[in-house]
Amino acid sequence: MPGSALHRRLREALPLLPFLAIVVTFLLIPTVTVIVNAFFPDGAFSLEQIHALFSGAALAALFKSVALSATTAIIGAVFGTLLAWLILSSPATSMVRRAVLSVCSVLAQFGGVALAFAFLATVGLNGVLTLWLQQAFGWNLAGSGWLYSLSGLILVYSYFQIPLMVLVFLPALEGLRVQWREAAVSLGASRWQYLREVAAPLLTPAFLGSALLLFANAFAAYATAAALVSQGSPIVPLLIRAALTSEVVLGQAGFAYALALEMIVVVAVVMVAYNMLVRRTARWLR
Repeated sequence: MPGSALHRRLREALPLLPFLAIVVTFLLIPTVTVIVNAFFPDGAFSLEQIHALFSGAALAALFKSVALSATTAIIGAVFGTLLAWLILSSPATSMVRRAVLSVCSVLAQFGGVALAFAFLATVGLNGVLTLWLQQAFGWNLAGSGWLYSLSGLILVYSYFQIPLMVLVFLPALEGLRVQWREAAVSLGASRWQYLREVAAPLLTPAFLGSALLLFANAFAAYATAAALVSQGSPIVPLLIRAALTSEVVLGQAGFAYALALEMIVVVAVVMVAYNMLVRRTARWLR
């Protein structure tokens, strides 16, 4: 009998083997490799690379990465929530609602070099909109090259952060039951009181969890920033690239592993907090 139960469990777990293989190959092994090479850069234990994380350049890159991720997470969370609320106010069978959700699904995944090129072709130094405004009104939209700095990255990242917020926060808005609003109204509550006393407390964990997800998404993004910023290393992913590809200072691979470990720790902390908030939201979504 115990043997048959074990065989049944093995059969049930068999479909999960491909997923397990993917997790081990693309998540577990790279993570272990980063940790080992960060502490054993030359085969011997050393904290030199970890100490290098507290250098001026590394701390500046970390600060800018956190600022970029936090800013775009706030922008995406606020505007994404408003857009999700407007989407939810339309009928479920509305073509406009379906079209907006489809567009959000596409734009949330639209990043990398293609997104960077789209902004360069539009508001870059020789972008279509930049040249048109300069010829028509004498206004140089590109300014001093703000698109290629941290402020430009904030604008570009917000492009995919807002639709991503719509996708991850809309289920929480849909989880608000009509009966709760009707019960509040029957007890004499106004619309503002219902939003403040009922909807806001219920949606706060989902809102904060979605904002943390946006933070992690921006913190780990690389391709868009790499295509826009060709000089300097304003954020951690670009500093890792510089450490691996620099032709001026060689032997920085260990420092790159330490930076990658730093990113893993930050994202892990954010995702743990996100999972805790999602669990709180799941209690009333059932």
